[in-house]
Amino acid sequence: MRFSDLKKAIPDISQKVLTSTLRNLEADGFLVRKVYAEVPPHTEYTLTPRAHSFMAACRPMVDWAIDNFAAIMKDRVRTSARQ
Repeated sequence: MRFSDLKKAIPDISQKVLTSTLRNLEADGFLVRKVYAEVPPHTEYTLTPRAHSFMAACRPMVDWAIDNFAAIMKDRVRTSARQ
C-alpha cells in the first residue's frame, strides 16, 4: 500500500506515529519499503513472508474476538449500568 492509503485507512493516527510504526515494522522484517523517485515521490509498503506467517498465527485470536465481540460489549454495557 502507499503511505497515503495507509494514512487514510487509519484516520486517527498522526503522520509521525505512522511513519515511526512503519519504520519499526521494516526494521523488524515485517515490511519492505520501496521509494519511487517520481514527481511527486511516493512510497509503497509490502508485507514480507514473516508478516504473513505472523498474521496466520494471529488469525485464530482474531476469529475468537469477532465471534465474542457482541457478548463482550453486552457485558460491558451491563457492568457500566450497574456502576
